[in-house]
Amino acid sequence: MRSNALFTGLDIGTSGARATVIDFAGKVVSDGQCAMSSAGPDYRDPYVWLKAAKSALAIAFADIDTSRIASISVDGTSGTMLPIDKNGAPLAKASMYNDPCTDTQILEKISENAPITSAAHGATSGLARALSFCQELDAYKIIHQADWIAGQLCGIYTSDENNSLKTGYDPVEGRWPHWIENVGLDLDKLTSVEEPGCAISHVTSDFASEFDLLPHVVVVAGTTDGCASFLATGAEDVGDGVTALGTTLTIKLLSESPIFSPENGIYSHKILGKWLAGGASNSGGNVLLSHFDASQIVALSEEINAEVDSPLDYYPLSKVGERFPIADPKLPPRLTPRPACESEFLKGILQGMAEIERLGYSRLSALGGPELSTVRTVGGGSKNKVWARLRERKLKVPMLMPNSDEAAYGTALLARKGVNK
Repeated sequence: MRSNALFTGLDIGTSGARATVIDFAGKVVSDGQCAMSSAGPDYRDPYVWLKAAKSALAIAFADIDTSRIASISVDGTSGTMLPIDKNGAPLAKASMYNDPCTDTQILEKISENAPITSAAHGATSGLARALSFCQELDAYKIIHQADWIAGQLCGIYTSDENNSLKTGYDPVEGRWPHWIENVGLDLDKLTSVEEPGCAISHVTSDFASEFDLLPHVVVVAGTTDGCASFLATGAEDVGDGVTALGTTLTIKLLSESPIFSPENGIYSHKILGKWLAGGASNSGGNVLLSHFDASQIVALSEEINAEVDSPLDYYPLSKVGERFPIADPKLPPRLTPRPACESEFLKGILQGMAEIERLGYSRLSALGGPELSTVRTVGGGSKNKVWARLRERKLKVPMLMPNSDEAAYGTALLARKGVNK
């Protein structure tokens, strides 16, 4: 491998596509993005994804020597499914990651046959969407969003262990389990599955010509957008955690062994020879924004002393019900008493969410995961220094800066891995 080689990660997100090119050292050399709305009016149309992806690549490749590109990898939204014919042409618009299956018979079949630890349970599983497509048309294969984009680059339609998880793939056994046939899906309708970061094939001559690439550029098996975002942070050792402080509060922990807790919505992705387990609380930015606007949060945070605990014992939720670390659909929000001082009220909420985060990591450890050793933070809440200090005091581990919070960067790392084994 040439020392000046470059590696490309392509992220197909909900609102657009992003391409990031890195060098051997992991430095970002160029970047390009295209809004899905700029590529077409229907984000369920696979050709809109492809147009956005190619536009992002064109921008990223515009100012670099494309003969240096060695590999490309793709991530996509988890659980987004697409039926194709023998030539890879879509037979329908995609069923997106957040489109629920409303066929109760399909959901009951999965519930009756899938092991309790499988990620295929639920109305938004990839398997439920695949079964829905098979009832409606005669597809050659049912594949994932990232599979199709990668297939458009290299002509081969295969999947990866992360995107396949919610479609019923067993990452422990490393295969499609036979119980899938009991729910009515022929295993021949599913593709082969590769480890993320594994080389698939070279790009097609048409794609190479379109972007002035050398014919030996390799397409590498990708991952989901969530796993790619984790990789982007630089977390890579057992015990490394990543907290996303967005609309909801989610945590992910890298483990030596898989962690399964269906009642908490916890399942594990196999990645880079380890296991990535995570959970999502219903708490998060949604609670903050139900009481304050963004400017108020900034101003009030400046009045907070993060070195002193608040006497308020809150469990901040915007409505009844919690998923993780407490699995209780009837758990009520606990946001009283409310002090007259608004900054003290905000501090109580931030401290309460810091405690939820601590409980979450402790819960993963109690279920067989490692003790938390470091935390990297992404999401809008990561910019709040007061919240960061409250969390640091609760977690009692080093709080590290993420290398990046862009999924395309994490996927570029997989592209590098695929040709650097």
